[in-house]
Amino acid sequence: MTTPTRETTIEAVADLPIIRIIREFDAPPERVFEAHVDVEKVKRWLGPRRLTMTVQRWDAETGGGYRYTHTDDDGEYRFYGSFHEVRAPERIVQTFTFEGYPDGVSLETMTLTELPGGRTRLVGISVVDSVEARDAMLASGMEVGVNEGYEQLDELLAES
Repeated sequence: MTTPTRETTIEAVADLPIIRIIREFDAPPERVFEAHVDVEKVKRWLGPRRLTMTVQRWDAETGGGYRYTHTDDDGEYRFYGSFHEVRAPERIVQTFTFEGYPDGVSLETMTLTELPGGRTRLVGISVVDSVEARDAMLASGMEVGVNEGYEQLDELLAES
């Protein structure tokens, strides 16, 4: 079976320290939202395919937090943050930090909008502390993780 994937748009907002990600999914908002908050589902899709995810903490609720590690043959990559707002099935606001760059905290807002035909549009906005930090994030190869992660999310959502 071939799972269709959709195009992901990753863009810098001109003259602002903001990255916008736009992606559509062939599933209703409730299922896309659940795949972002259910830790067993998150482990199946978040990040590049070559990485294995281990979760140390995952409290996907307003006021909760998370910490996880991605591992490959080259090492470990640790991430952590706080869930500021978790509002099913439409919005998650969280902080995001890569432990290798602890001064680079971003504030991320994800909104899910229902589309015709049981589909969903996801819009993610990441705000960092400078345009330079934004450009470094874009240059880091983040698009590989975003694109491969969303392809894996497509596969997960294609299951019953």
